[in-house]
Amino acid sequence: MHHVSTAQESTAQESTAQESATVARLSGVTQRYGNIEALTGLDLNVQQGEVLALLGPNGAGKTTAISLLLGLLRPDEGQATLFGRDPREPEVRCRMGAMLQDSGIAPTLKVEEQIDLFRSYYPSPAPTRRLVEAAELHELMDRRSNELSGGQLQRVMFALAMAGDPELLFLDEPSAGLDLDSRRRLWAAIRELTAGGRTVLLTTHYLEEAAALADRVAVIHRGRLIAEGTPEQLEAQVSGKLVRCKTSIDPDILRPMDEVSRADRRGSSLEILTPHAESVVRRLLEMDPQLSDLEVSGVGLEQAFLALTGDDPGSASESSHNQREHAA
Repeated sequence: MHHVSTAQESTAQESTAQESATVARLSGVTQRYGNIEALTGLDLNVQQGEVLALLGPNGAGKTTAISLLLGLLRPDEGQATLFGRDPREPEVRCRMGAMLQDSGIAPTLKVEEQIDLFRSYYPSPAPTRRLVEAAELHELMDRRSNELSGGQLQRVMFALAMAGDPELLFLDEPSAGLDLDSRRRLWAAIRELTAGGRTVLLTTHYLEEAAALADRVAVIHRGRLIAEGTPEQLEAQVSGKLVRCKTSIDPDILRPMDEVSRADRRGSSLEILTPHAESVVRRLLEMDPQLSDLEVSGVGLEQAFLALTGDDPGSASESSHNQREHAA
């Protein structure tokens, strides 16, 4: 007798397949620091083989989310799992690596000694040569950690995060302190990892980095997930054009206009997000005949982020919420 799958069975099979493809998950997670709620009912899934970029302004809860998935914190409500299990289990920890903002590196150890030490923590570590090549550490192996620049230390931390040959890699602001050339080489190393089937959860303030690396982007704001999808899908959520020009016009004058979704100063330029670019450009020229360097372009990931959160991802201002988050 032939077996005919029912709709319920097909749905169950799809659900099982999705479960098996999920390597990290936050389910209904709420996390508090005293009276401050860092995360509120957050659901987040990381799928096998993808690069997921977790975006949000300072204090949004990004580092708290990673700390929960690493088992460094236990959620006040909800559940955090890695590979379907408790993140604190030793067998689970051996399958992941992490590059965090607080390195915890011994300052007097040489880079070679650091790598040997971290490799000793794992039953099947990555070959030293692969780590050195991926992080471009050939000339730094005899240097002590306290002799390294910030960018050099970032490269060492990237190598240490890969010491256990992890299936899942957490990268919290990995290219902070790197120059543009070093950043792009790091991107190439991350792409090589994912091409080999590894999974990466990335937080970054560089939206160019998220657009270049991420298969999927999740945006959190004030502890809540407010948008997720491919970079292209997030850009599509924000309709309109970006008008950029040099002008003496105050953005406060433009913000109340119906045609203007957003108006801000960015360096020496005025930037306006609008679904009605032609009419806005006409108004600008009427208000300032001396206007110059006028440019109209499509909306990119950065403008989508700004429209979704109302914040600059690179803002240096930190609330007490963010200070508590990083202290954790």
